[in-house]
Amino acid sequence: MNSIPAHTLNDGTTIPAIGLGTWPLPDDQAEQAVRDALELGYRLVDSATNYCNETGVGRGIAGSGVPRAEVMVTTKLPGRHHGYEETLASFEESRRRLGVEYVDLYLIHWPNPRVDKYVDAWRAMIKLREDGLVRSIGVSNFTPEHIERLERETGVLPAVNQIELHPLFPQDELRAFDAGKGIVTESWSPLGRGSDLLDDQTLKGIGDALGATPGQVVLRWHTQLGTLPIPKSSNRRRQLDNLDVFRFTLDDTQMAAVADRVHQRLGGDPELHEEF
Repeated sequence: MNSIPAHTLNDGTTIPAIGLGTWPLPDDQAEQAVRDALELGYRLVDSATNYCNETGVGRGIAGSGVPRAEVMVTTKLPGRHHGYEETLASFEESRRRLGVEYVDLYLIHWPNPRVDKYVDAWRAMIKLREDGLVRSIGVSNFTPEHIERLERETGVLPAVNQIELHPLFPQDELRAFDAGKGIVTESWSPLGRGSDLLDDQTLKGIGDALGATPGQVVLRWHTQLGTLPIPKSSNRRRQLDNLDVFRFTLDDTQMAAVADRVHQRLGGDPELHEEF
């Protein structure tokens, strides 16, 4: 298997070009999935306070035998902890559950704009980074307007924006905005969870021509767009398949065909959705 490429974030750190998602795995399944994934070569693991599996993720990392310094650990701040002091306290709880001295990437999970405390939370995350407790800070499900406000009020841009992104919802405008700001776009639900995307005959045909599965075709589409997919799987064989997407390349016609479909959002709208 080819080595995993990396993105350089706008703060100078690097992040693998594909990672392991862990929602909605409970602690015991997350522990085993993370351990398996790290043994297979993954080096980016994504969790969140609201996934209720940080303890299992931390155990999986500790039990994998992979040095901590080689693993990029991501977790997220829940909406109920927005605010400056609340963010600092929430982070300490996440750090304790994960069993780590520092977190590599800390994200605001949703902006919850009606509550209007995400800027205060962002100021606290800047402090966590300055104090060395977090290596990189970012956001999840933020729109350009939310990000521009962070920049305007704090002078600090996120390193990452993790958003719903898949061939059914390719997010062209938001991807372009992120790229223009030097922000890496991470893709949650990269395989269109809950849809019949992977049964698509066009994807199967492309995969057959390349010796790849439809899922591998979609993940390769993500990496060639410059986005960073974090597919969830607790199946070791599928984890391996998901990682093995750097041995082939999609041509321009194939890239266009992957996203040539009716576009639809499968998750919440950041302007309306609130998660606490």
